[in-house]
Amino acid sequence: MRVFLTGATGFIGSHIIPELLNAGHDVLGLTRSEAGARQLEAAGAAVHFGDLDRPETLASGAAAADAVIHCAFDHNFENFFENTRKDERNIAAIGEALEGTHKPILITSGVGIGTPLNGGSATEDVLNPHHPNPRIATELAGAALIARRIDVRTIRLPQVHDMVKAGLITPLIAEARRAGAVAYLGEGQSRWAAAHVSDVANLYVLALERGEPGARYNAAVEEGVTARAIAEEIGKGTGLPVRSINADEVEHYFGWMASFAGLDMMGANAWTRERLGWNPTGTDLLSDLAAMDYSAPSADAPSTSRS
Repeated sequence: MRVFLTGATGFIGSHIIPELLNAGHDVLGLTRSEAGARQLEAAGAAVHFGDLDRPETLASGAAAADAVIHCAFDHNFENFFENTRKDERNIAAIGEALEGTHKPILITSGVGIGTPLNGGSATEDVLNPHHPNPRIATELAGAALIARRIDVRTIRLPQVHDMVKAGLITPLIAEARRAGAVAYLGEGQSRWAAAHVSDVANLYVLALERGEPGARYNAAVEEGVTARAIAEEIGKGTGLPVRSINADEVEHYFGWMASFAGLDMMGANAWTRERLGWNPTGTDLLSDLAAMDYSAPSADAPSTSRS
């Protein structure tokens, strides 16, 4: 298949490209810059120029391919709500290009969207349309396409990591440096699911080749790693003190990430592994945090994938 890949030059997308090529597919990658085009060409992908702020450019890329993997998202968290609406518009535009065909589109959401109302680990069969996370807009946009009989499959991401980046933990390191300490709320027992980027990239390809229309797949490998364990590993790497804080101190230590401080974002994966034959082999989160070079600028920079 010729696969149109958004986010192709980003953290996850750049790992999806070799997985697709090794599986015998061709890749048409979205980029908004000449530098991105050179990166795509070096990776063996064809180039499609466009931008998340111009939905028509995503629609034209989708029309030129046999399938779409949409993993681009504007990670400017100061405008998080508006960026979820942007994602909604882009999914709708791609859907217009796919309507009346049998071409699949894989969209990208967060594992927390599948959290049951009574708490616990997120599961693939749960979709709460009233979920407080603004990222629910992505899944509602996908549901609208499913209602029009478009083949939509959803990949729900946990904290995706390697030795350079680690999902929300990467900007958390920057907040810890700003505050002068790595903090966790209370006893630090809130847990975040995690997966190595290589396993996540492999899951996208499996969902493309073996997935079912309308299905949701949890890309979580570790069901939940505690906030305290994460904080202690960051403390070792940065040399910052690690401390337990109360609710009144959250904003100081977590900054814009305050709403995540005590949030459980766990995810089960048994159904996904069984349905797709997914067999993760990547390094665990704490091992990658232990091996991270905390002197490198990328250890503090947020992971963005707009192209």
